[in-house]
Amino acid sequence: MTRLMIDQFSCRQDNFGVILHDPLTGDTASIDAPDGAVIARRLEEGGWRLTHLLMTHHHPDHVEGIAALAETWSPEIIGPDAEKAKIAGLTRTVSDGDTFDFAGRSVNVIATPGHTSGHICFYLPEEDLLFAGDTLFALGCGRLFEGSPEDMFGSLARLAALPDQTRVYCGHEYTQSNGRFAVTVDPDNQALAERMKEIDDLRARGLPTLPTTIGFEKRTNPFLRTGDPSLRKHLGMEAASDIEVFAELRRRKDRF
Repeated sequence: MTRLMIDQFSCRQDNFGVILHDPLTGDTASIDAPDGAVIARRLEEGGWRLTHLLMTHHHPDHVEGIAALAETWSPEIIGPDAEKAKIAGLTRTVSDGDTFDFAGRSVNVIATPGHTSGHICFYLPEEDLLFAGDTLFALGCGRLFEGSPEDMFGSLARLAALPDQTRVYCGHEYTQSNGRFAVTVDPDNQALAERMKEIDDLRARGLPTLPTTIGFEKRTNPFLRTGDPSLRKHLGMEAASDIEVFAELRRRKDRF
């Protein structure tokens, strides 16, 4: 079995589009549908036929391209059952723990409430791939629009438990701004300081900062490091619970 081809590209203001293509079967999936025209152009350039749309959550900047892509290619459109009333055009709904096939690979559905109440992520263990939507970002996490700190903390813990080599694709290019916040709460983290130099260089050259990996995030993302003694000392929260530390980090990021 060959590895899936992955085409990551910028669209809208700061969204990422991601297309998966299997050269053997021809199966081709778009992760979310932020911009139908841009996705269609990438498909046409690759000579690919869209067979699947994998939807992580209902926000407009992730679903607005569904109608145009469905009209052209009639793909299977798979999304969270918990948000089926908010995502028009779904042909199949899935919930936490469900598994389905894409190009002969298993796709595991992980419920990750917090950013939205029904947000899901897609994990392909055979490819070491996670499509995290707006739950986990490089050096950050999604805003809590519909969920609680407890919801998001639990969701991030589930993702952090995946193998360190798991490649993580996220919904937005937020890494540089996330990193600027991260160094204010985790200033003694040498791995973070070194990573920020790489990120600043990539952005100066107009290059993407993604994908990241679970291992990178566990070493450098403050939202996955709530138990770290240095970070807790800097926050003055040595005796707080992990969820209390997480909630404080999220409050500070919201004001940053």
